[in-house]
Amino acid sequence: MRTSLFALAAAGLFATAVQAAPATYAIDPTHTFATFEIDHMGTTTNRARFDKKQGTVEFDREAKAGKVEVTLDMTSVNSGTPNFDKHLQSADIFNVAKFPTAKFVSDKFVFDGDKLKEVTGQLTLLDKTQPVTFKANKFNCYPSPMLQKREVCGGDFEATIDRTAFGVDYGVNFGASKQVRLVLQIEAVKQ
Repeated sequence: MRTSLFALAAAGLFATAVQAAPATYAIDPTHTFATFEIDHMGTTTNRARFDKKQGTVEFDREAKAGKVEVTLDMTSVNSGTPNFDKHLQSADIFNVAKFPTAKFVSDKFVFDGDKLKEVTGQLTLLDKTQPVTFKANKFNCYPSPMLQKREVCGGDFEATIDRTAFGVDYGVNFGASKQVRLVLQIEAVKQ
């Protein structure tokens, strides 16, 4: 009987440990959008997106911890204006011939109670890595009716960076803004 109780207790601990393990999610590119905005001489706002992106999310709901890795294909930048896209891809700005990808790797999920508040990590752009904190405007997990009730987690996140910290300084000398707003809307499917 003692052995049975020990085995039952061990099984319970093992089950708890398995449930507490982080789950892995693959980013759904059809429900994930990476965009940026930059002030254009105090008059308008230039916007563009990256059409190709991939990545993974690890999320441990019990521990309120996780990790995100998102890679952007910089050659897929799309402003809706082909000539502007060519300039964005040029050595003046993203230099995609030399640096075809950018990557964000998180190191911490910050919660306020049960609500995800922010995700901190490192952004690598033009082979320069800087810390970036994305504020969570929304975050939720749900059983997707389109994917046989598989769990999907995601949210809307934003950060503002100084682009010159990454060596993107085109136009600063004639008054173009250094500040760029990054917006990441991400959904990822549990694997």
